[in-house]
Amino acid sequence: MTFSTLFTIVIALVLLRIFWLKIKDVSLKSESFKNLPAKDQLSVLKECLLNNPTTTNLQNLKDFTEKKGINLDVESYRPFLKKQLELSRRKDALVEDNELFTAEAEWIDQIKPLEFEEAKQAKQENRQEDYILRTLEGIAKLYSDKAILSELAALVQDYPKAKQIAQGYCDLMDLRDRSGADDESLKKLRATKEAWEKDLLQVDIEP
Repeated sequence: MTFSTLFTIVIALVLLRIFWLKIKDVSLKSESFKNLPAKDQLSVLKECLLNNPTTTNLQNLKDFTEKKGINLDVESYRPFLKKQLELSRRKDALVEDNELFTAEAEWIDQIKPLEFEEAKQAKQENRQEDYILRTLEGIAKLYSDKAILSELAALVQDYPKAKQIAQGYCDLMDLRDRSGADDESLKKLRATKEAWEKDLLQVDIEP
């Protein structure tokens, strides 16, 4: 999906699908993929499924999670595949596509990034800065508004800056939902998103 093919009047309805997806063409059989750490392999597999909801990509994710001992109810995702196929045959399905992506993203986010496990271990070992950083890295790999804001809210007690980050994300959501399709609007959206991500991963802990 490219920005240039979308009309201004409907661009806001599909921004969710292009807002978070970053990974483009990735071969799961390539050495570059096989050499990735497990946490990055999981990120690639999740994004491949979001970007291209197919039985093959779902099976790839299932195989990985089974190998890592992660419980995954694959059958609960299959209705999304059926709906995606239905929408692909229609020209008037932009609103429904946006709603479908939201549901798919929330399903994907049930599979927590492995950075959260690293964060848990760091907290148990009293490595506070590592705990915060790993948690923030995990949040950076989430896709749904619901999951991002939930994790930030849970972090506030240990990391007060999370409240500021959450407000920044709410502002970003508002900008995304109001964005037009013109180059200037999209440039502003990208720049704001990049600034938010940079702030997210900048750990500020008071001594």
